[in-house]
Order: sequence, then structure tokens, then C-alpha cells
Amino acid sequence: MTDPSPLSSLSSALADVVARTAPSIVSVRSHRFRSTGFVWKTGLIITADEALADEGEVEIDLPDGRTSPATIAGRDHTTDIALLRADIASTPVQLAAIVPPLGALAIVVATNRDTPSAALGMVSASGKSWRSLRGGEIDARIELDVRLRDSQQGGLALDASGQAFGMAVLGPRRVLVIPTATIERVASHLEARGRIARGYLGLGLQPVRLDEGVGAMVMHVDKAGPSAAAGIRQGDVIVAVNGQKLSGVRALSRTLGPSSVGAVIDLAVHRGGEPAGFKVTVGERPET
Repeated sequence: MTDPSPLSSLSSALADVVARTAPSIVSVRSHRFRSTGFVWKTGLIITADEALADEGEVEIDLPDGRTSPATIAGRDHTTDIALLRADIASTPVQLAAIVPPLGALAIVVATNRDTPSAALGMVSASGKSWRSLRGGEIDARIELDVRLRDSQQGGLALDASGQAFGMAVLGPRRVLVIPTATIERVASHLEARGRIARGYLGLGLQPVRLDEGVGAMVMHVDKAGPSAAAGIRQGDVIVAVNGQKLSGVRALSRTLGPSSVGAVIDLAVHRGGEPAGFKVTVGERPET
């Protein structure tokens, strides 16, 4: 009997990886939306927030054909993570705290509507942390050279050895992976609180060029917000935060993560051409 060819061995190994993971993958149905989810903990399922309807009932289709109702335990639009609760006993996935290297093979195990699916591709980008367009902190940039349907969003991204390194989602013109570190951090907050606390200054800002660098002009002040209480007015130009020159409006937004709520920050501003300083106690961004 001849030894199997390298391609045959690879094919068998990949099929085994998919078979081991498939029992933890579910199909998520919400109002006119379908996505994929995976069992994070017993009774808790993670899916892509972007693919989850904003209203109506949610149901889970299990690999054995059963259907279970689910409730939304929490969701974070900025990192595209939603957490569902369902009375199911499927085996949770073991997420690995790894970032695969550029060029590594990657498998996305998902569902295509209510049918199990798998897609093979390559890691086309692997890099440092970044911020989503909605301001969420993503712990590593991982992009996959693979094609996915809308219903496959929320599927598990695995390396060739079967380690799950994140959740596959559809980004602008590419497939992105929300890495394990982000999932564990955000899902833990959602499990405990149902939402992610984010800092809030109560300001609408517009970047402006100054002789000494960049500033942020205050275009709007929430009268019930923390900046109004501190004395910030429309027309003020913020030039420094905690003694550090401002490098942009986005840079200021990056300081307003969950740990910023309740902190007191020093804002240096120009008001009518004169310098002024204010101490602002960062609030918690209200739900919208």
C-alpha cells in the first residue's frame, strides 16, 4: 500500500480540524438576518454584532437539527461582538491567544444559512492593534484572503492545527478577524454588565490647524454632560490633554476607553485667543 500524497494528508488533516470544531458552531437567526455563532461558554454564544438584527426574536439552530430561542445578553457595535444566552449544552470552544503569521493557512468554520460550511484561505495581513471605524479597540490586525457570505459572519477562524484565533467578520472589501484577546475582554464585560462602558466628555469636536500644531474646536456641548459642568463652551479649542499636546480628535477619543470613566483629566484650551484650563471628570457614554 502506497503512502498517501502530501495533498491527501493535508486534506485529511483539514477535514479533521473542521470536524472537531463543527459541534460548537451554530446558526443564528434574527429578523431578516442570518449569521454564524460559536459557543463561548455553556449557555453563551458569540456572534457578529453587524449581522444581528436590532429588533425581533433570536433563534439558534444547533448542529443536531434542534432549535433554541436566545436572548441578547449584550452587544458592542465598536468591536462587532454580540453575546447571546441560550439554554443549550453544546461544547464551548477553546480560544487560543495567538496571532497567526502572515501567509499562514486559515480555516473559517461557519454555517451557510443552516448548513455547516468551511472555507480555506490565507492570512493576508497580520499586525498590531488598531481601532475600528466605530472606535473599538481591536487587539491585532488579522485579515484573511477568503470569500465569505453574510451568513458566515461570526464563524471561527482556525489555524492549520485547529487552534481558534478569532471570529471572522466582513469588513470593507476584506474579511477581518476579531482576535481572541478582544473577544475575551469584550465578552467578559458583556456577560457582567450587558454593555461596554465608554468614556464621555459630552463634546462635538472638529479638528483645526493651529500655528503650534493641531487643536480640536468645540462645535457642540451637551448641556447635561461633564464638559459643560466643568465650564467648557462652544468655540473653545482644546490644545492639550493632561499636559500633552493634542495630536488629533481621534487621539482624544482613544483616551476614552472603559477605564477612563470617573477619571479627572486636564484640558488646556484657547478661548478667544487666551489660554484657559479645565478639569473634567469623564462620564459614561449614554446608551443610544
